[in-house]
Amino acid sequence: MPAYIIVEINIHNPDVYEAYKKLTPGSLESYQGKFLVRGGYTECLEGDDNPERLVVLEFPDKETALAWWHSEEYSEAKKIRQSAAKTRMILADGI
Repeated sequence: MPAYIIVEINIHNPDVYEAYKKLTPGSLESYQGKFLVRGGYTECLEGDDNPERLVVLEFPDKETALAWWHSEEYSEAKKIRQSAAKTRMILADGI
């Protein structure tokens, strides 16, 4: 069953965040991860939160998604993101 990581991002250091954007795609390759949504227009239709940036990643299953998130390949990018933005990252099973 596919799994998705949904990321809501509010960037407070755009210059540093650019480094994150460059590192992340390569970290996904070994985990068969792919971007379904990466930035672009968003509009909050209901509720109070409207993230500055929204990303949706797809993985073959939740175990692979978690392996990527905990991976050495993603660790440097993750540190950069955490220093440059406030993020909410959610793992969800697909159907």
